Amino acid sequence: MLTIRGRRVVCVDGERPASVHIDGGRIVSIGRLEDAASGDAVDAGDLVVSPGLVDTHVHVNEPGRTEWEGFDTATRAAAAGGVTTIVDMPLNSIPATTTVGSLRAKTDAARGRCHVDVALWGGVVPGNESDLDLLVDAGVRGFKCFLVPSGVDEFEHVDASILRRAMPTLSRRRVPLLVHAELPEHLRPHRGNAASYRDYEATRPSVAEVAAIEMMAALAHDTGAHVHVVHVSSSDGVAAIARAQASGIYVTGETCPHYLAMTDVDVPDGATEFKCAPPIRTPADREALWRGLESGELALVATDHSPAPPSMKCPGDFPRAWGGIASLELSLPVVWTQARERRRTPSDLSRWMSTAPAALAGLAGRKGAIAVGADADLVVWNPDEEFLVDASRLQQRHKLTPYAGRRLRGTVHETFVRGHRVWAQGRLVHPSSGQLL
Repeated sequence: MLTIRGRRVVCVDGERPASVHIDGGRIVSIGRLEDAASGDAVDAGDLVVSPGLVDTHVHVNEPGRTEWEGFDTATRAAAAGGVTTIVDMPLNSIPATTTVGSLRAKTDAARGRCHVDVALWGGVVPGNESDLDLLVDAGVRGFKCFLVPSGVDEFEHVDASILRRAMPTLSRRRVPLLVHAELPEHLRPHRGNAASYRDYEATRPSVAEVAAIEMMAALAHDTGAHVHVVHVSSSDGVAAIARAQASGIYVTGETCPHYLAMTDVDVPDGATEFKCAPPIRTPADREALWRGLESGELALVATDHSPAPPSMKCPGDFPRAWGGIASLELSLPVVWTQARERRRTPSDLSRWMSTAPAALAGLAGRKGAIAVGADADLVVWNPDEEFLVDASRLQQRHKLTPYAGRRLRGTVHETFVRGHRVWAQGRLVHPSSGQLL
C-alpha cells in the first residue's frame, strides 16, 4: 500500500488537497488530505501531483535504428519528464510496424527495456489493408499514415484511393487513423540559401496542411472513421479542423510543444536542430494553436519526439537535414512555461497531455487521470521552479535539442508508474518497471 498526499492534487474534478491511496498498482481511493496513510506515504506538500503524461506521438526507432533512439533511452527520457505512457509510432524502425510479424519484432525488442508503459500504433501503407484487422487483434491502438513521403523507404505514403479501402476497417474496429497531413502537390522545391530557415519554411506552406485536412475530413465523412491530425502547425490548419468538427465529422487534432513555444522568428539560419515537418511557423500561427487548445478544436499536445544522430541534422543545410525534434523529457516544462504565461492551470495541462491522449489511444479509464480504478501513474512537480536546459544531462540517446540553454519553468521531482517510483532526485530509481499495453 502507498499513499501520496498533497495540497495540489489534480483530480478529475479539479485541483484540490487530497490523498491518493494505491494498492496493486491501481488507485483504490482518493480521500482528504488529512486521511491516515495506507502503508508507505509520500508527502508532496505544495508541489503539484498530476496524472502522468501520456505521449501518443513518440518515435522510438527500435529495432533497426536503435542508434537513433531505443526503448531504454526513450523511456528513461519519458520517466525524467513525468511521462508515464508512450505510444510508439510504426515508422523509423526496421521493420516498420505494418504486419503482425513486424509488430512481434517490435514487442520482442521492447520487452524488458521499458521504464514506463508502452503502447504501439500500427501503420497504413500501400498493400497492407488485409493486415489491419490482424494488427488490431494483436493489440495496436490505432494506425498512422503519411500523405507525403515519410523520409524512410520502409514506410510508404498513401493516397485517397488506398485510404478508401483501409478506413472502413478502422471505422468498424473503432480505432483512430493518425495522419501526417500535407499533400505532396502543394509542397515546393527548395530554392535559395540552404542555411536559410525562411527558405526551408517556404517549401512546406500551410496550404499543404489545409488541403490534406480537407481531404481527410471528406474521407472521414464517407467512411465513418475517426481521423486524428498529428502535429497541426498553422492557424489555417486549426480552422480546417474546426470546420470539419462543425459539420459533425469525427476529426480531432494535436499540436506539439515546439509549435507552442517557438516561432520562425526564433530560428537562426543554419540551426537545423529546429527543423521539423511541418515547419515551425509565425507568431500568429502559434497564438492560433493556443486558441485551438483552449477552445477544444485541438484535443491534445504530443511531442512528435523524433531523434536522429547529430550528423543527420546536417548543420547549416536545411534541405539535407533530418526533420525531427527530440523533446520527450522536456514536454511538461516547455508547455507549462507557455501555458502559465497565458494563465492556464495544471488541470488544463493534464487535460491536454494526459486525459485526451489516453482517450485517443483507447486507454481512458486506465491512464491519464487520477481516479479510482486507474493505474497509479503520477508525476510530482514544481510549477514555479525554473531551470536552464543543459542538453548534456538529458536522458535521450542524442543530446541535440533546440531547447538547449533555454530557461523553462516546471521541474519534475518524482514519477510513479503503476505505483512504482521510477524517477526521483534526478535519476532512474526503479528501472524496467514499464509494461507493454
